[in-house]
Amino acid sequence: MIESSPLRIAIASGKGGTGKTFLATNLARLMSQYHKTLLVDLDVEEPNDHVFIHGTLESSLPQYKMIPEWNEAKCTHCGICSSSCAYHAVIQLGTYVAVFKELCHSCHACSELCPAQALPMQPHEIGVTNIMIAENLTFIESQLQVGEEQAVPLIHRTHTLIRENELHDFPIHIYDCPPGTSCPVVAAVRPADFVLLVTEPTPFGLNDLQLAVDTLIKLDKPMGVVINRCDIGNNEVEAYCNRMQIPVISKIPYNRQVAVLYSNGELVNGRVHSATVAFGQIASYIRDNI
Repeated sequence: MIESSPLRIAIASGKGGTGKTFLATNLARLMSQYHKTLLVDLDVEEPNDHVFIHGTLESSLPQYKMIPEWNEAKCTHCGICSSSCAYHAVIQLGTYVAVFKELCHSCHACSELCPAQALPMQPHEIGVTNIMIAENLTFIESQLQVGEEQAVPLIHRTHTLIRENELHDFPIHIYDCPPGTSCPVVAAVRPADFVLLVTEPTPFGLNDLQLAVDTLIKLDKPMGVVINRCDIGNNEVEAYCNRMQIPVISKIPYNRQVAVLYSNGELVNGRVHSATVAFGQIASYIRDNI
């Protein structure tokens, strides 16, 4: 399947700090040794794959979402815009119409329904997308502008950029997703063919893994689990995966050398034996089962 059509692998977790970036960057570098690979950092509020992946900047593209702009001269104060906005981003206060760009979801309802055309949609910059080339690996990083409230529009724009350009021709896509189970995660994993959930064998890891699994079941996404730092806790995560019939694809032991390399912004695949074996298991599973 890898050679016939793009394979989209999302790497997610129910909580931060489990090792998503660790897995995404090392796996992307490993896969790029055999296939032209696209790594996409969709944790747009705090992207950090660039710490580990170094390449030549190909382009830097500003990203926008559409926001209504009130034209007082045209407005008839009919109130349709305010009543039609499901997100309370447009509020009529007497003869004044206030637009709260932080709440706007760019649905165009107020603009399309305004009989006086007093709310034309205008582009509002929300962030930037950088495209870098690192040998056989192309790396895309989207970063939300400071002060912006919503990550989802930038995640959607990043997926659109991939679809509309030759980037969709890459045999392997790896998406480094935001942590948690909220709207940004749903937006990030939606195009994925398979989701790798990274967790740790602790009570917190189990609780947040269960939340992530519930979310992916609702999204009808096939999934597998990677247990990072597998020897620091208990066996409850693995028992839960067995009950839910979710494959545990690999277990990565805690290793001080891994921690040192990671803290210095260095990849560990090929340098630490236990981690190299684990990444090889994940790559083999992807080749043979997805």
